[in-house]
Amino acid sequence: MKGTLYVGAAQPAKKPENKNTRGLYRRLAGQDDWERLSNGLPDDLQVNAIVARPDDRRSMYIGSQLGLFHSADGGDSWVDMGLEVGEKDIYSVLLHPSDPNTIYVGLDYAAIAKTIDGGKSWRFLPTVQPAGALDGCFPVRVLRMTADPSNPEEVYAAMEVGGIIRSLDGGETWSDVSNPLIELSKESHLKSKILSDSETEGMMDLHALVISKAEPAKVWIANRMGLFVSEDRGEHWQEFGIRRFSDLSYARDIMVSPHDPKVFYAALSKSSRGDAGSLCRSADTGETWQRVDHDIEINSTVMSLTVSGEDPERVYFAARMGQVFGTEDGGKSWNAMPMPNGVVDLRAIACA
Repeated sequence: MKGTLYVGAAQPAKKPENKNTRGLYRRLAGQDDWERLSNGLPDDLQVNAIVARPDDRRSMYIGSQLGLFHSADGGDSWVDMGLEVGEKDIYSVLLHPSDPNTIYVGLDYAAIAKTIDGGKSWRFLPTVQPAGALDGCFPVRVLRMTADPSNPEEVYAAMEVGGIIRSLDGGETWSDVSNPLIELSKESHLKSKILSDSETEGMMDLHALVISKAEPAKVWIANRMGLFVSEDRGEHWQEFGIRRFSDLSYARDIMVSPHDPKVFYAALSKSSRGDAGSLCRSADTGETWQRVDHDIEINSTVMSLTVSGEDPERVYFAARMGQVFGTEDGGKSWNAMPMPNGVVDLRAIACA
């Protein structure tokens, strides 16, 4: 492996043998094993999000149940960013594409915090919880946020069993743009209920979202039922139809390559805790997809993926039960980099 890889594990220490297995792990270039990072990090850290700055990959942020932490030296040391989370967990971090001092943080209870001075001060934004959110399952979590690359003040937040909200003014006001997803759930193949009695649950179970600078008004979301697209900033939604290209449709992650706005990657699996997963790639802004993982066996849900900011040929992904795979040649060959025994519930991955 040429670069440095980071993986976040969120397995609670329920069994004695799993104590202190969750946390942040790093694998340096040329290493054959993982190291658990701890300098400045609490012992029992549930890492839900890892984000590296595009202009300085050694500057990293991690979101957890104990707050937001920053490293300026590639993970050698960490400092608490001073965001008081109370009983809320952090699930997502969004860095402003041009202003390094502006950071958004997504939490439980449909909460989003923002700093405009690099973390010296924070405030919680006046978000709204979508009317169709299913908050009887667990607190509605902001799992992912994205901003329109052509207009960073236009911000979207995807919520687990909670739908999607949008701000057109940098988070000062928010609107619910989930109703079209609820309408889609009336179609028989898009009905799904696991945690509640509502068949809208699957469509409201959002995991990730993305906007490519090649198509600024077009928003892609990944949810339990597949991939869905809005061509008018969330006003209307339509099913993309990923099953035309993949036998697996449970969508956990989606991203645009930092090197080419036409290249997309998506993590598709059988279910939230299934026994199969895959990585698919599109080279035409999401019009067609091809499965790119091969000659490997993925035995659980693919939760997170990342593309190196230095080399478009380097792609990595993490599966829930402890598998990590990577390619250095654009998918021609893959390497397995399993986590240490007991390290499971992988939630996030990043590379530098």
